[in-house]
Amino acid sequence: MNDPYKTLGVKKDASQDDIRRAYRKLAKQHHPDLNPGNAKAEEVFKGVTAANDLLSDPEKRGQFDRGEIDASGQDQAPRSSYRDYAEGDAGRRYSSGGGFGGFDTDAFADIFGSAFGGGQGRGGDTPRRGSDEHYSLTADFLDAINGATQRLTLPDGRTLNAKIPPATADGQVLRLRGQGSPGRNGGPAGDALIEIHVAPHRFFKRDGQDIRMELPVTVSEAVLGGSIEAPTPAGPVKMRIPPGSDNGSELRLRGRGVPEHGGQAAGDLYATLRVVIGAPDEALRAFLETWKPEHPTDPRRSLELHP
Repeated sequence: MNDPYKTLGVKKDASQDDIRRAYRKLAKQHHPDLNPGNAKAEEVFKGVTAANDLLSDPEKRGQFDRGEIDASGQDQAPRSSYRDYAEGDAGRRYSSGGGFGGFDTDAFADIFGSAFGGGQGRGGDTPRRGSDEHYSLTADFLDAINGATQRLTLPDGRTLNAKIPPATADGQVLRLRGQGSPGRNGGPAGDALIEIHVAPHRFFKRDGQDIRMELPVTVSEAVLGGSIEAPTPAGPVKMRIPPGSDNGSELRLRGRGVPEHGGQAAGDLYATLRVVIGAPDEALRAFLETWKPEHPTDPRRSLELHP
C-alpha cells in the first residue's frame, strides 16, 4: 500500500486540518458517484479514503509514524532478535554512551518480551476499535431542509441508509456508529462519517436559517394586489401581495425558511417579486396607447445615463 502522506499529497508534519482539506478535495474529485464507470477514479477514491482513515486517527497515525503498523493498519512483524533491536532505532533509543542513564525499563520489557516470547509486544491480543470510514453523499436541497433517509452505496458494494436530519447544511458530517471498519480482537467497529453535499435548487437558495427566492407575479397582481399561492420548502402557502407592489419588492413569510433545529429558531422565507408581462393582449395594448399616468416616473433615472 502506498504511503498515506503521499496519497493525500501532504507532508508528514501536516495538521489534522491540512489532512481533512486534502481528503475532501480528492474525495470530491474522484468519488464514484461523480465518475460512473471510471475504475481508475474508484481505485483512487478507495486509496485516499484508506489514507484518511489512518491519518485522521491520531493513535493510528502515531503508530504508523513509529513503524508499529503499516499503511493498511496491520501490525508490523516484530524483529526476530535482540541484535536486530540493538542495531535499529530501538537500540539507538536505549544506548546512552558510556552508561545506562535514562534507561527506559518499560521499553526494555517490551523488547525482551517480544524477542523471547515473554509477552504479546505492542498490540498483542488487546481489543482494538476499528477505524472510521469517510464517505460523501449528495442530497437533494429539499431533503436537506426537511429531512429524509437516503441510501448510500459504498465502493465495496455495501449499502447504508443515511438519515439526513432536517436543516442539514452543506458540508455537515453525519456519523453512523458501528458502520465503519470492524474491530480487532473483539474490539468495537468504527463509525461511518458521511459528509453531505447539498445540491442546488432551481429557485430556492439558503441564506443561514433563511430561504430566498424570486417569485413571478403578473402585472395585475402587482398593481391590484391580492392573495396568491407561493411555494415554500414545506409546501405551497397563501401569500398576500400588497397593491402597488413594484418589481424587486421583497416580501417575507415568517417561519417558512429552514426549520427549527439545535436550539436555533426557524428561519423566514424572503420572496423577491419579479413582474412578468407575458404576451400583451389587444385590450392591454389599446389601454397603454391612450393611458397618461397622473404622476409619470422615469425608471432609468437612478442609472444616471445623462451627464
